[in-house]
Amino acid sequence: MGTDATARGRRAQRRSALLALAAAAAAALVLLVFAGLRSVLLLGVGAAGLAVTAAGAWWALTRRGLLRILAGTLAAAAPAAVLLLYVWAGLLWVVLVSLGLWGLAVSAGGAALSRDPRPERTPETPAAPPRRPFLIMNPRSGGGKVGTFRLKERAEELGAEVHLLDAAHHEDVVALARDAVGAGADLLGVAGGDGTQAMVAGVAAEHGIPFMVISAGTRNHFALDLGLDRDAPASCLDALTDGVELRVDLGFVGGRAFVNNASFGTYAAVVQSPAYRNDKVRTILEMLPDLLTHQRGPRLTVRAAGTVIDAPQAVLVSNNPYRMGDPAGLGRREDLDAGVLGVLGITVDNAAQAAGILRGRHGTGLTALTAGEVVVDADEPEIQAGVDGEALTLPTPVHCWIRPRALRVRVPRHRPGVPRAKPAMNWRRLRSLALTRERPAGDRRGT
Repeated sequence: MGTDATARGRRAQRRSALLALAAAAAAALVLLVFAGLRSVLLLGVGAAGLAVTAAGAWWALTRRGLLRILAGTLAAAAPAAVLLLYVWAGLLWVVLVSLGLWGLAVSAGGAALSRDPRPERTPETPAAPPRRPFLIMNPRSGGGKVGTFRLKERAEELGAEVHLLDAAHHEDVVALARDAVGAGADLLGVAGGDGTQAMVAGVAAEHGIPFMVISAGTRNHFALDLGLDRDAPASCLDALTDGVELRVDLGFVGGRAFVNNASFGTYAAVVQSPAYRNDKVRTILEMLPDLLTHQRGPRLTVRAAGTVIDAPQAVLVSNNPYRMGDPAGLGRREDLDAGVLGVLGITVDNAAQAAGILRGRHGTGLTALTAGEVVVDADEPEIQAGVDGEALTLPTPVHCWIRPRALRVRVPRHRPGVPRAKPAMNWRRLRSLALTRERPAGDRRGT
């Protein structure tokens, strides 16, 4: 039965690869047959439209007043002008059919490549229930999820000690966690935002005890990448009675732990503005021109893996790299135990570089790499940073590093899991799959 299933899977993979190649060829033929030499013009006009749109968006972000309005109009008008030109030439249907066939090719190719063997996920090990779990819960997080889902009461029914943070006064969660460990806690957990998660996770890693995530925050990015159910935070408490343990990496920036990322540059400066909380859009539009053109804020220099990123407007250092090739998975990490930091640097000094960003990983304004250590320096003694959503000011140079598998995370045995990322499109591999014929089961020649 296993052999038959494998054979069927290989045949399905080959059929998908053949369909992908056929659809790609058909997309090109439709352009050549029905548009002829004009097909080159069609592609050129489309690329030019994208470039003008990106340039207009850049000018809209870096200008104010009438110039911003004119640039925004240009960015919106460029795609419309391209479509009108296709209609005028009587070739709109050709473009749409070709795009549809290309979409089919990409979809079928992804289906074929997804059947290739994939690396195993973070291994999980059985874990005995903790004897003295200590949980910190923020009643304000996520619009009051702690109260809505009765997380405190449910956790106490399972034998956990719960500390509810005082909504009226600031409490030092790191001190609370350390005191709990000193009193005998053998597991630390947090129901709150990623910033609070990170601070307590650092204490858990420091003492070598398990850490538990309860998805009661607003975004819960760390919980998402652990495969937890963000819509049912109470299900995370199953880790107290029927849990398994994962070993994941922990990032550090200036000595402070982070579970998701640390950002520097434009975004970090905007969110720390006093006006940002009251009027986000107006504050962003007011500050971006000076920040993007380096008239305001420090000039950053990033060094990582032998690469220097000079004067980027924005830098993101993440605990393991984010997906780049899968648009549906942007902002997510498939692995949390690769032992490397992800680095994304955006440097856009003119409209041409803004257009180049559309090329993704290969764009001239985008640098994407991985490293064990990252140094973010500046021409000022301090820089602003956003660390797991928390606004900080750090002395320069800022050192970021990663401790592989430093954090023991206790998660429920049964959880939704992390969806697989789509594999990068590899046309050479698809061609190989399409041309490889499976030997009949009864053929023993050569053995």
